[in-house]
Amino acid sequence: MTDSPDMDTRPVLIAGGGIGGIALALTLHQIGVPCIVFEAVPELQPLGVGINLQPNAVRELYDLGFDDKLLDTIGIQAREWALVGRNGNDIYAEPRGLLAGYRWPQYSVHRGQLQMLLYRAALERLGGDAIRLGHKVSGYRNDAAGVTAFVDTRDGRRLEVEGRLLVAADGLHSAVRAQMHPAQPPIQWGGAILWRGTAQGAPIRSGASFVGVGSLRHRVVLYPISPPDPATGLATINWIAEITVDNAKGWTQGDWNRRVAVDDFIHHFEGWNYDWLDVPAMLRGASEVFEYPMIDRDPVSSWVDGSVALLGDAAHVMYPVGSNGASQAIVDARVLGAAMLAHGVTPAALQAYDDKLCADISALVLRNRGAGPFGILGLVDERCGGVFDDIDQVIPAAEREAFMARYKAAAGFAIETLNAAPPTIAPGARVR
Repeated sequence: MTDSPDMDTRPVLIAGGGIGGIALALTLHQIGVPCIVFEAVPELQPLGVGINLQPNAVRELYDLGFDDKLLDTIGIQAREWALVGRNGNDIYAEPRGLLAGYRWPQYSVHRGQLQMLLYRAALERLGGDAIRLGHKVSGYRNDAAGVTAFVDTRDGRRLEVEGRLLVAADGLHSAVRAQMHPAQPPIQWGGAILWRGTAQGAPIRSGASFVGVGSLRHRVVLYPISPPDPATGLATINWIAEITVDNAKGWTQGDWNRRVAVDDFIHHFEGWNYDWLDVPAMLRGASEVFEYPMIDRDPVSSWVDGSVALLGDAAHVMYPVGSNGASQAIVDARVLGAAMLAHGVTPAALQAYDDKLCADISALVLRNRGAGPFGILGLVDERCGGVFDDIDQVIPAAEREAFMARYKAAAGFAIETLNAAPPTIAPGARVR
């Protein structure tokens, strides 16, 4: 623990009340650092669909006081990760979470319900005045002994709020990142289009399996995010339907996400029927469907400018192929908290955080752009055109397992490494 040399009581300012921003607020409260969260929307709502929380993030949530009883209220513990070829034959499957030998589970949850769980805890622990809804951080100024955030309110006022540090967890369109890196390239779209929804359906395989079906450029991913209803046996199934098209003209739809009709895209998946899954019926079972381009940003050389740092998607928005966007935002928050324990609430803590994560996670952004763990599907496409009877004749088991081990190591959830690691923040640790 590091004593603060000047006993500065100004808060750390956090731009963004999403998963990363609220996880940071809870972490700062845990280690005794005052903070204020500024969130642009006037009311937080449980928006979004399903996401997966990897064991490295679940470990951090446990250490913040969110045990399995709480997490079970917003999702289920994943048991399997599997890829299946278009002809219905298995390409790769492995146990996940506790079944794989981790000390912590992997969770499939509703993103909005996770955000609201964290938000309610933050209100209870920090008090309502610590989270300012309807306040958008639009820029900043590094000062001699801290930072000033420029905050725009919904009634048209511009506030200047002083803080010790500013952490921007304000997402893909981060105003803070744009100021920090004004010459950054535009949002990168590689040609993949996602349609996402949820439907009621019978869980398949293990009953809590993450399953990808198809090829690298044409696939469906599905997994349950609720337990089956005792009366019907049906669970809420989160699904993502995806194709890759020519991106030479860029994204022409305008909106980064929009509600669409199933009939707009279901023709890409007609005939995808198996004795264990009827894909068209699953897609038609959604009450609403949203379309997204699969996008990221080119990595930047640093997430820090003086007393200002980026966190979560503002730092490293990445393709959602490895199920580690929200997980990494939670880990970011915890690593930054640990850096403050070591260096105080100072720019030196931000630099230590940057040194620990920026280069490795920037490499992960590029790895996910190259298909992440779904890259195995690309190998199948190259070697047999996606049609096979015996996957071992296409990609031997040892090669498949080595591929996945490399990804887990890059993403920070290699089993032996994670299980042996000490807590990111020791119980009872406080900045004094």
